[in-house]
Amino acid sequence: MQSIHQRGSSETGNAEEATRKRILNAALRLFAAKGYDGTTTKDLAAAASVAEGTLFRYFPNKKAILIDVATAGWVDILTDLLTELSEMGSYKAVAQVMRRRMLRMRENKDLLQVCFVEAQHHPELRERIQIEVIEKMTDVAEAFFQTAMDKGIYRQTNPKIVAQVFLGMFAIAGFSDQTILPDSSPASLQEMAEGIADIFLNGVLVKE
Repeated sequence: MQSIHQRGSSETGNAEEATRKRILNAALRLFAAKGYDGTTTKDLAAAASVAEGTLFRYFPNKKAILIDVATAGWVDILTDLLTELSEMGSYKAVAQVMRRRMLRMRENKDLLQVCFVEAQHHPELRERIQIEVIEKMTDVAEAFFQTAMDKGIYRQTNPKIVAQVFLGMFAIAGFSDQTILPDSSPASLQEMAEGIADIFLNGVLVKE
């Protein structure tokens, strides 16, 4: 049986984590709508329903909030990608992964906007995204494609380059208006995903 002290500590920890998430969610919305420079700590506190001083119990400064907003969101995307690649029933089912990734991209349009606008102005953010997100996503995809090559499903080539091409294709598609706009139909996303997957798997040259 949990002691009163243990229950109290657990409840405090849960409350603090909930507050931290509330701050990050509020920051994501505001940074996407107003930009980092256009958002004050007073704005953040009001949107998160906390006192302004409370922000600094959880984060040393506003820049730390920006970096946590970006990296935490991308870690979730990375986890989803890793799960999907590990659960793919067929190495040819790339279109399904592409389509689900695009749908998630649309759901995360605020995160994409914050990352790729603010990363241009904040080297610390750019470095964290490179180390904690891009490199890890590439490693995950590289291992997947290496396994497919070892099994003779994909032709032997540099798996790192294949991984970079794969991630680049779905990322560019994810930033297109067709993907991000809320009125994009499932059918149009499916067509885009299947087209990208076909080009990725078969290339564009006519087979002789």
